[in-house]
Amino acid sequence: MKKKEGFLLAYPDRLIPLQTTYTPSFLGLEDHGKHHLWDVSNYGTGVIIGVLDTGILPNHTSFNDKGMPLPSAKWKGRCEFTALGCNRKLIGVRTFVNEVESQPPFDSEGHRTHTTSTAAGKFVYGARVYRNAPGVAFGMAPRSHLEIYKVCVKNGCRTSNIVACLDAAVGDGVDVLSLSIGGKSRPFYADGMAIGAFGAIQKGVFVSCSAGNSGPNNSTLSNEAPWIMMVGTSMTDRLIRLICSHGDGQQFNGESLNQAIPFPTASPIPLVYPSENSDAAICKSLQGVDVRGKAVVCDMGGGIGHVAKGSVVEAAGGVAVIVANTKALGYSTLAEPHVIPASHVSYEASEKIKAYINSTSHPVVTISRRDTLYRNQPAAPMVSYFSSRGPSQASPNILKSDIIRPGVNVLAACTTKLNLEANYKYTFNIISGTSMASPHLSGIVGLLKAAHP
Repeated sequence: MKKKEGFLLAYPDRLIPLQTTYTPSFLGLEDHGKHHLWDVSNYGTGVIIGVLDTGILPNHTSFNDKGMPLPSAKWKGRCEFTALGCNRKLIGVRTFVNEVESQPPFDSEGHRTHTTSTAAGKFVYGARVYRNAPGVAFGMAPRSHLEIYKVCVKNGCRTSNIVACLDAAVGDGVDVLSLSIGGKSRPFYADGMAIGAFGAIQKGVFVSCSAGNSGPNNSTLSNEAPWIMMVGTSMTDRLIRLICSHGDGQQFNGESLNQAIPFPTASPIPLVYPSENSDAAICKSLQGVDVRGKAVVCDMGGGIGHVAKGSVVEAAGGVAVIVANTKALGYSTLAEPHVIPASHVSYEASEKIKAYINSTSHPVVTISRRDTLYRNQPAAPMVSYFSSRGPSQASPNILKSDIIRPGVNVLAACTTKLNLEANYKYTFNIISGTSMASPHLSGIVGLLKAAHP
């Protein structure tokens, strides 16, 4: 390109990382009435939502086209599936990656299937994960059309693919673009996402992106351009609950997705917090710590995943784990598929649990399942700890994020079967991240565009 007449600047290709039933009710979409968005928009009928990510699982029941109309004549996209074609719901699928895994554009990670169904999935009755959070799964705009663009593979998303895709999506006739991807802050003139999104909004296409998952540290935002609607993550008031009962009579709510693993005994078991060793306190290594037959309190963080902490405890002979928030993480707790009985508790609860351990020579605990709890306190919405914060590095005068949407413990379609019920029909998962918040906003904008073209 440098040899071409009039050359000014070339943008080096960058690899950008990937940023997942109850939320429509929580947001008030099910409150039918004269002025509610679902009613006045007919569930987003006629709107085309374009989603950029890892591809799609086309035969998932969330994308069936029963009762769906044909897309309008403005749609110019195409379907690159061969064996499993598109339909009136999933009207188009295209790939913009050249890697080996790009053909055909199936979702190999589960990320995009989850976020796509959050934006516009059809009604699926009997959805649940590990028997938790049962109900009807559906997206924000259940009757809108979907066009899927694969711009990402397992190790990330190239900016050259993203820019090419954004230009193509505008030509295809989409109304809304949803991107749950983002990298480090860059000047707008050197940010492929910002440049491509600017071209889209000039043609009247709304663009929403996830804020990133690097909170609670300051200046950790992605997608900071003012013409992009940047979506942060909030909690809801649903809790997939376990209760930690301690020897002093205190009980604390926590969360875990896999509640089918039984507590080792009906009686309380010894409880330990290995605070004298930093690696042991975060359960990165329990070498030299006697945790056999005990429940272990593990602080969050330390570069080791929450589920992995339980694996370390199990390998050392421990039988249960309490994942404890630090002060910076506050009340945000996650429902995850732990390998042993586990409970993820808030910072307030973790401090009281540690105080109890220090107050007695024989601390004990029992963890018992309590299924799904609604209208949990403290009242939602609250910003989750991992949602990236401002100020914007690219332009500190611009207040970002723009808006928050639910992104903690979101149940939606997935490519992986995460159920203990062998005959369970559908594949769903519960995932947390700003990636799960952004499609909520995209779907709701779809409703707005259908109601007010």
